[in-house]
Amino acid sequence: MSEQITVSGMVLSTMPVGESDKRLVILTSELGRISTFARGARRPGSTLMAASNPFVTGKFTLIQGRNSYNLIATEIRDYFTELAMEQPGVYYGYYFLDFADYYGRESVDGTEMLNLLYLSLKALLRPEIDDRLIRRIYEIRLMTINGEYAIDGQDVSPETRYVIDYIIHAGLTKLYTFTVKPEVQKELDACTEKHMARILDRPLKSRRILDEVIV
Repeated sequence: MSEQITVSGMVLSTMPVGESDKRLVILTSELGRISTFARGARRPGSTLMAASNPFVTGKFTLIQGRNSYNLIATEIRDYFTELAMEQPGVYYGYYFLDFADYYGRESVDGTEMLNLLYLSLKALLRPEIDDRLIRRIYEIRLMTINGEYAIDGQDVSPETRYVIDYIIHAGLTKLYTFTVKPEVQKELDACTEKHMARILDRPLKSRRILDEVIV
């Protein structure tokens, strides 16, 4: 029998399997992005039911199978239930999960991505920061972590260039501590969209839905 392992992570997506199971994609610090099966998670009274949903964050105890992991226990830190009542915050949240899934890889240290995702979702619950700014900070920093963002050559004002440089280099806990002028936000929107159009090799459905919601 395989040895149990416990990882820290967040559920990025779920899908039903068979009559009572779920397949979860989890971004973990220790193992990167992994797939795991939660047996019986859709069955009433299952101890895995509440933990087998997107946004759930905590510790997950797993047993490695032949082609995936099996989830056997959880210790939940946060369910992000408040985000489900935020409009359009919940759409931003699902997009953040989807973008993390886009970059997630198995057997790659996911600590920085996981911490960024967690802090970004928490920021969506803070009314003093515009969701549009949170989105651009998250996108720029996530692309930076994965080596796909650089400010060089971007035609933006000195103020916007300073903001982008700060997003790239600031400690994660300092990212969501500022606001910007409308003209800076407009430049951030334009240059980030232009950059993402060049690097994304497939469309993200959650991104399209979010853009439709916030028009």
